[in-house]
Amino acid sequence: MKHTLKMNLSEDTAKHLNDFESHPAQPLPEPTKPIPVLSSVLPLKTSVHRDPCRVTVETRSDVGLVRKVNQDAVISASPLFGVADGMGGHKGGEIASAMCRDDLTAFLEDKAVEGEMLVNAVKVVNRRIHIRSGETPELSGMGTTLTCMWLSRDTAYIAHVGDSRCYLLRDGVLTQLTSDHSMVMEMVRAGMITKEQAQTHPMRNVITRAIGTDRAIEVDLVEEKRRKGDIYLLCSDGLHGQLAEERIREILMEMDLSDAADTLLKETLEKGAPDNVSLVLVCDEDETYAPEAGT
Repeated sequence: MKHTLKMNLSEDTAKHLNDFESHPAQPLPEPTKPIPVLSSVLPLKTSVHRDPCRVTVETRSDVGLVRKVNQDAVISASPLFGVADGMGGHKGGEIASAMCRDDLTAFLEDKAVEGEMLVNAVKVVNRRIHIRSGETPELSGMGTTLTCMWLSRDTAYIAHVGDSRCYLLRDGVLTQLTSDHSMVMEMVRAGMITKEQAQTHPMRNVITRAIGTDRAIEVDLVEEKRRKGDIYLLCSDGLHGQLAEERIREILMEMDLSDAADTLLKETLEKGAPDNVSLVLVCDEDETYAPEAGT
């Protein structure tokens, strides 16, 4: 069952959305290279404060050991970060996730960072992918998950649809900030099965909400105050479906960001990696605005 939510937009926001939607989606080029590994310290600026702050970012994406095509897309366009895990035959999944990445990045460029704008941008991207799917028979039914984070001076805004995840490591505690939109997690929340049973349940890959499969979409929004030293992990289910949360916490605690990203991918591959594996690690290094963790 899919969840929908009618849009209720302010006049200014609606104008932004209409301007964006007036430009038809352009055909995407066929992917010819794997997504590169990125490692950087990025200056973060917003159109509100225009004060630079800094985050360290590591991204990894791998096709895994079973799939032939990587249908994941990684977003690393400071201050916007995220993962999209595509689904759909005949290249539909990789086109949906790439559209999600590219359209969301384009829409939010130079916009003031705030939660309502992020949610509304995701809804517009959903409609564009849904329209593209309806116009192209071989792409019918394509969709993608999306878990993304948009950073303002003092707040992390996390928008979420599907079963990719965002984790936060703070003061040695790993917390899952997002809730999976999946059949098995609905069963867990209803008390029908345990979280451990969900890991091996035959319906664990069935999601209840996705970008592009319906004209309207309900988007979860999480707001988290930033702290210096926080580490955010955004990842597809190809990673969190293979590694226990305690092991993820140990890796993030014991290693620098680059080694942690390498190890998360390496250990997922060692477990067989039946799905594509993508992750984004973001460490808050800002000295000016974000207080020390634990304060």
